[in-house]
Amino acid sequence: MATKKSPSNSSVRRKTVTPARRPVAGPTQRNPAVETWFDSLDHPLAALMLRVRSVILASDSRVTESIKWSTPTFSYNGDIASFIPKAKTSVSLMFHRGSEIPGKHPRLEGDSRLVRTMRFASHEELKMYTPDLQKIVRAWCDFKSK
Repeated sequence: MATKKSPSNSSVRRKTVTPARRPVAGPTQRNPAVETWFDSLDHPLAALMLRVRSVILASDSRVTESIKWSTPTFSYNGDIASFIPKAKTSVSLMFHRGSEIPGKHPRLEGDSRLVRTMRFASHEELKMYTPDLQKIVRAWCDFKSK
C-alpha cells in the first residue's frame, strides 16, 4: 500500500486506498488480431457480432480474446466461447464447455456432453439477454479461478 507524508505534519502517514470495483473491460483486452478479423469480416450481422464481443469483454476483466479455429475466441483459464461465423441468421456463440458452467443458464442450448450455444437474432434480443450472457461469463471466470 502506498503511503505519503503530509506536508504539514511529517509524523502522520496517509494510506491510499483503491475502492473495490466490478471487473470491466479495459482497452488492453482488445486483441489486434481480433480487430483485423472483424475488419475483413463480410457478414450480415457483423455489427451485432461486435456488440456481443463488447458485452463479453465488459462482463469480466479476466476475459481475453484471440483468434482460434479461424474465429474470435474468448478465454479465461480455458476457452469460454467462440463465434460460429457461418451462421447468417443469428449471432451464434459456442460455449466449448458450457455444460460445466456452474448455475442455471436457460439461454445455453444443446444436449451434447460439453458444448452449449447461445444465439442472438437482433440488437433488441442481445439487449434483453445481456444480463444472461454476463452472468454466464462471470460464472465461468469464478469457476475457473478456484
